Amino acid sequence: KSLNETFGADKYSEARKEVLTNMFSRPMQMAIYFCTGVLKDETLFRHYALNVPFYTHFTSPIRRYADIIVHRLLSASLGASSPMKMEKEAIQRQADHCNDRKMASKRVQELSADLFFSIFVRVR
Repeated sequence: KSLNETFGADKYSEARKEVLTNMFSRPMQMAIYFCTGVLKDETLFRHYALNVPFYTHFTSPIRRYADIIVHRLLSASLGASSPMKMEKEAIQRQADHCNDRKMASKRVQELSADLFFSIFVRVR
């Protein structure tokens, strides 16, 4: 609501809001996947913004492989299924791969946004 009021109601107000919202969110630290059995420092499990000591995030397991792993591990830890037959180092390798792909995807998204923003500014 405050952004809408700040940017006014002219024909470019929505575009200004989109651009600045995108720019404001870029500096936020990107979440990473990791296997808790590999990391010894439990402070790395903390979610800074939510101020909770242990945090995990996942979405529907049909969306990303990392979410399937999280679902399976949580299910096993709750006793709803048998433990996964993967060593913690193998889980960490999967997490590293997912992080690499996510960072590459984010970089392409940012470059695409930069390109279209440049075109938008040039045209205007």
